[in-house]
Amino acid sequence: MERGAWVDVTVAHRTTLGELLADYVQTVASKRGSPAEMGRLARFAEDLGHYRLDALTPAVLLRWRDERLRVVAPGTVAREMGVLSGALTWARKERLIPLPQNPVAAIAAPVAADARDRRLVKDEQARLLAAMEDQPAPSCGAKRAGNYRTGTRQSNLKPLVLLALETAMRQGELLALEWEYIDLEAQTAHLPMTKNGEPRTVPLSRQAVAILHDLGGSDADSPSGKVFRLTADALKKAWVRTIERARRRYVQECADAGRKPDARLTDLRFHDLRHEATSRLAEKLPNLVELAAVTGHKDLRMLKRYYHPRASDLAKKLG
Repeated sequence: MERGAWVDVTVAHRTTLGELLADYVQTVASKRGSPAEMGRLARFAEDLGHYRLDALTPAVLLRWRDERLRVVAPGTVAREMGVLSGALTWARKERLIPLPQNPVAAIAAPVAADARDRRLVKDEQARLLAAMEDQPAPSCGAKRAGNYRTGTRQSNLKPLVLLALETAMRQGELLALEWEYIDLEAQTAHLPMTKNGEPRTVPLSRQAVAILHDLGGSDADSPSGKVFRLTADALKKAWVRTIERARRRYVQECADAGRKPDARLTDLRFHDLRHEATSRLAEKLPNLVELAAVTGHKDLRMLKRYYHPRASDLAKKLG
């Protein structure tokens, strides 16, 4: 104590990881609205939540990492460890819990496979949007004609997808978007909380403004609350059904035309819309700093994961 090297670890000893994560979720993570982050935090609360913070050593995390790698891909484990590292850093800086170090930083994160670069190809966008339209389905009798419908039950799904393609906003940011933070005249949408913990104001294209206008953004009553009244679970289910519906229609068209279907409309995730939107924005904003200001990436190396210009397009620029 005289040398100033003694540290009181009482708080770290009496606080479990589960208690810390509950505090972190309520204070930080829930405001970001990221279902993926919440799921990763829940995983640690279940697996390691009983550990007291002073007992959460690199050896404990090393065992957890190796066991987890038997179940999921290295990239998944690396992202999970990144979320835990953020929570522990927050504990040290914002809750002043005297952890000697961030134990996640003391072990090697798994090396993820090549970054995913899935983009929309061919007529995938048109087919997806068509699968979201409400239209009559074939019926077995005249009396029931028009009573059966096909298409998504979520009327907000199509405008949400279109806005994602225009803005490159994350799923959580779109679902958390509120009318009070949108200024259609200034063409901006403010995000008080984002994935990286900082606010961001997103510039809106004329097409994005038109989408929000159609949703009621120009009403005299000034709409309030969430722009998209969808939960993350409802969006996930609606997206899966839309992909399946679009794929079935495509396969049936190929069968009717006597040709073999290709792989379009397979392995397409909602987050891939962010890849697509970022690549499209990069064509308009070749300056990576400006592009990062729109997409919200703090690290340009991370932005490179989402910036995937087609080689054929780059060849045209070369001449």
